Amino acid sequence: MVTMALEPPLASPQSRDPKPPAPRARLRTIRAHDAGAESWPRRADRSRRWLRLFIACRLGTATVAIGLLALRPFSDQDPALGAVAVLWTAWSIAAVRLSPRLAASVPAWCLDAAVTLALVLAAGEWRSPFYLLAVSSLVLPATALAPRPAIGAALAFTAGYFVIALVTGVEWDTLGSTARLESFATHLMIPLLVVVALAYGSELVDDLDRERRNSEALALEAERRRIGWELHDSAKQRIHAAHLVLSSLVGDDDEHEPRLRLALEELEQAVRDIDASLTELRTSLGGERLEEAVARRAAELQAATGISIEVHGSPPALPTFVAVHAYRVACEAMVNAVRHAQPTRIDVDVEVRDGRLELCITDDGVGLPASAPKDASTGLRSMEARARTLGGALHAGPAPEGGTRIALSAPALGGEARRELTPEGRTPR
Repeated sequence: MVTMALEPPLASPQSRDPKPPAPRARLRTIRAHDAGAESWPRRADRSRRWLRLFIACRLGTATVAIGLLALRPFSDQDPALGAVAVLWTAWSIAAVRLSPRLAASVPAWCLDAAVTLALVLAAGEWRSPFYLLAVSSLVLPATALAPRPAIGAALAFTAGYFVIALVTGVEWDTLGSTARLESFATHLMIPLLVVVALAYGSELVDDLDRERRNSEALALEAERRRIGWELHDSAKQRIHAAHLVLSSLVGDDDEHEPRLRLALEELEQAVRDIDASLTELRTSLGGERLEEAVARRAAELQAATGISIEVHGSPPALPTFVAVHAYRVACEAMVNAVRHAQPTRIDVDVEVRDGRLELCITDDGVGLPASAPKDASTGLRSMEARARTLGGALHAGPAPEGGTRIALSAPALGGEARRELTPEGRTPR
């Protein structure tokens, strides 16, 4: 039977034999918390979900303020205050629309609260038409912060409003009546109630997101296992059977022996390809963040080849759907570079900018040849298919300082890809 020399196998993260862990590739600026942890304040992409609520509240409360100014007797300062309120409403909405990062910016929250409370103070009374406009400044911190810091922000706002009430002159003698006292207590309690309700709603949305990601991870794992079983129990066994049949004919028919040997070599290569696919199917992120999983694979390649591989970046936790495809692209690019580019160094950069995942793999090797090897072009096609699945694009070309640069750009939350995977455009839950 014909045998072929195989390349030395690279270390596999799913090897059956226990081995000491490979040294980790140099990984910079990785957060110490686990993949499920939340940063403070929460990421801007989380806050964007609540921008529509903030904009609606800001427009509604500004309209109410202008309406109340129009209904009550005009003072000399009312037109100026109304103009300031309209301008600030327009500016705050435009700011968060043009730069969503402001939705998670503590200085931006403080500035918004200060300006709207200043309008209450300038109006000269604690029952100011601008009170609800000021309360709307709590929408973004209430939905972006964890519950305790959010409640702290509400208490700070209430304390500031109470000071303004003292400055504008609370009529303490008239608070003895039930209606006046209830009105003042309501003004003090509304900020806290609004923040508690929004923070609770935000926590529920986050819980739903976590459950969705867990469901996606379980679905991907189940699909990998199903495909792996089918490849191992069906296709691979049939190839072995065909190999045995053809092997028994070698030597009996000199005329067709070259073709038989070629067929045997093709079958052996098919078995190796299936084994490689099975190894990939058994490999999952296992709860790791994307950059940690890529660094683990980079460390294995570095230990096996001696090529320096560095992983840079610390993106926020990504949906499993996005992280797995990005991980496969990174691994394919690194393996292609190791096999074909003869590099001395490989750099992997992964980050999220403006809601998009940017993954870049650069090597200092020989670069892409005019006619790439068959398996390398297959790898590029596989990476391009994964990029399209994510609703993004893959760019392969020469690196600025020589070598090859593979760049994946895709929506960090999956983009249009999710609607393509389910009937009627529904996102899988």
